[in-house]
Amino acid sequence: MADNYLEKRYEETLGSNRPKVKKIGHPVDDLLLKARSVRGYNKNYVVSREELERIVGVCTRIPSGRNQQVLRYFLVTRDHGADVVLQNVRMGAALPELHLPLPGTEPEAFIVCCSKEKENKIIDIDLGIALQSMSIKAAEMGLNTLMIAAFNHDKLREELGLPLEPLMVLAVGKGAEKIELVPIAEDEPHAYYRRNGIHYVPKVTLKDLLIN
Repeated sequence: MADNYLEKRYEETLGSNRPKVKKIGHPVDDLLLKARSVRGYNKNYVVSREELERIVGVCTRIPSGRNQQVLRYFLVTRDHGADVVLQNVRMGAALPELHLPLPGTEPEAFIVCCSKEKENKIIDIDLGIALQSMSIKAAEMGLNTLMIAAFNHDKLREELGLPLEPLMVLAVGKGAEKIELVPIAEDEPHAYYRRNGIHYVPKVTLKDLLIN
């Protein structure tokens, strides 16, 4: 009610002189829909180091618990380390029979998220914020991502020569999959699935997310 009252008073005061709001860029809702987890990528599109740097650049502007800013990022491109990462990560755990990614659709660019300090609750919160922010930035750039937690930490650190402990891997590329969100009740199965070439992702509705 208060918001409507203020808006009406604003209209009465300024009338036709009210400044027009110009929409710039992508609305947040659109970017969130585009920032889906993608496991299959177009090999014809080669992600550059410059693009990865632009994506990581958002991490200079996001929140950080206690402003510690201990996360660091190792960039991997097709020509520098992609084969090492692919040998040490696992994708599509909910669809083991498909052995994702399908041959010829493997991601070839990655951002390895590391920490200067031992992992803890605050660092994990920072990590989630960083990964989602980078995924949204990638979506704005017309790219897609996949957050990968299943990987061989020791081998990845050794073979890439990482000076810090890797916590997560973010795959980046031009998606080659069609993904659709499916509204579900909270007691329905949550696992993603594929049908007729479409990747379906169940999402609990707002009604069931609210507890009051």
